[in-house]
Amino acid sequence: MNRLIGPAPARGGPRCAKRAAGFTLIEVVVAFVLLTLILATSFEIFTTGFARAGLLEEQSRALVIAQSRLAAAGVEETLKEGETRGESEDRRFQWTQSIRRSDEGSAPGKPAPSVYQLYRIDVVVAWQGSDNRHRELALSTLGLWTRA
Repeated sequence: MNRLIGPAPARGGPRCAKRAAGFTLIEVVVAFVLLTLILATSFEIFTTGFARAGLLEEQSRALVIAQSRLAAAGVEETLKEGETRGESEDRRFQWTQSIRRSDEGSAPGKPAPSVYQLYRIDVVVAWQGSDNRHRELALSTLGLWTRA
């Protein structure tokens, strides 16, 4: 009694053995389609990330310019009402600084009881983004200086 353990041998042995050794054409095509989808998605994610990093770098440069203009108001130059304009050293960013008296917190029609005056300082920085869109960043603050 010779009994074999396991599945019975297949008929037409060499043909079935050849099939089990490789992949069918449809399996290879499906594998390439999946690989293409994964690579395309990965490329899109990295491209978007690099583009956003460039925009964030531009915004942080504009923020530094606006903060430095606010900090310089009344310190590096005398404080006077009006509007001044300028641009960054590389001429990529243009800024506008506006200084005007503020009536916030004062009663209308009454003279101010103090020797100090409240001023509003607005800075707008504009630039052409790396995506060729016009961009702006605006900062404002209030400052207290002596009356002239």
